Amino acid sequence: MRVIGALLSLLLLGACGGGDEPARPTPPAPASTPPSAPAPEPPPAAPKEPASAPEGNLRGDAANGAALYALYCSSCHGKTGKGDGPVAAAFPTRPANHSDAAYMGKLSDAHIYQVIQKGGASVGKSPLMAPWGGVLSDPQLRDLVAYVRQLSGT
Repeated sequence: MRVIGALLSLLLLGACGGGDEPARPTPPAPASTPPSAPAPEPPPAAPKEPASAPEGNLRGDAANGAALYALYCSSCHGKTGKGDGPVAAAFPTRPANHSDAAYMGKLSDAHIYQVIQKGGASVGKSPLMAPWGGVLSDPQLRDLVAYVRQLSGT
């Protein structure tokens, strides 16, 4: 039995490299050419700058603008445009007073159109003034410009 145990020990030592020589590391497998990686995705295109307000007469039909104003604007700006709509009290800044001729007279029609179309943030004003360009058509935006001008008499 001892002979069998000794033989097994020798076999195990030989198989495991347990002799006097240190085990040699196995050389790495030859490098194969890795599959070519797909080309990196190009960076996304920069967002297109929204078109500025159209040129020319930006004043549409003030009567149509009055109906649109009552529907979309009066909750913040008030029925008469004084910035005193029922929602205005919840805002940290008061909505613009569209009846203030001194203030509104300094603004171009293109500026008013842009604020309605792209929102207050587009002109450095409150981002709480929502952009309505995705909801209202160009003629409707022009109608609102005409009505806002009517409110201020400018």
